Amino acid sequence: MKLIALQTKTKKDFKKNLDNLEKLISSCEENSFILAPELCLTGFAYDKMDEASEFAQKAKKKIKKLSENKTIAISFIEKEDIEYYNTLYIFHNKKVIHRQAKHRLFALGDEPKYFSKGKLDNMKIIDINGIKVATLICFEVRFPEYWVKVRGADLILNPSMWGVKRKHHFETMTKALAVANQCYVLTANSANDTMAKGSGIITPWGDEIRDDKEKIISSNLDKEEIKRVRTYIDTGLKKL
Repeated sequence: MKLIALQTKTKKDFKKNLDNLEKLISSCEENSFILAPELCLTGFAYDKMDEASEFAQKAKKKIKKLSENKTIAISFIEKEDIEYYNTLYIFHNKKVIHRQAKHRLFALGDEPKYFSKGKLDNMKIIDINGIKVATLICFEVRFPEYWVKVRGADLILNPSMWGVKRKHHFETMTKALAVANQCYVLTANSANDTMAKGSGIITPWGDEIRDDKEKIISSNLDKEEIKRVRTYIDTGLKKL
């Protein structure tokens, strides 16, 4: 499976962001697994949450169509009753196969003022064509108790909008997550000027494929490599 991390800038124009994303996704090969940066279509948009959530409904329809013969993971601002959530969707072969709202909100970014917490139970491992996949959204990667929840995954997704001042933290923790869980980590971060970039793929050995200059970073997922690491350094994961 080809893993693809997108590294895009989020502009104020929602439609332009979607048009740009559509071009990037369309350029990716079939059967690839594509991860977009956190809220890449709207940003956090605290001053127009209703507009962002309404736009998300239109965007989901487009992304669903684009997921034919591809898997696409992307987050949206979503409104339920009077509550707003930062919700990741995974689209696969024109279907929604997973939905997970961000549970641990980032106080320095005022997220708890505007968003409600997602259910912790949705932070779980799912199966996609024989690949065990889990997601930690941005800030959630800082918490070891969540690493335990996704222990045994073959692939951990980390969509982010992570600030440039903490770039070293971001890159260190996503690498450590791959090594500790002996799995692949696919991380997509914003390319905005104030953001850390650092998008890419980290292997179960801790090898990093990152490029701050590219909009598309890709590498292959090799399930046999996961088995080799877990057999060579037995931490109990080969039994999961």
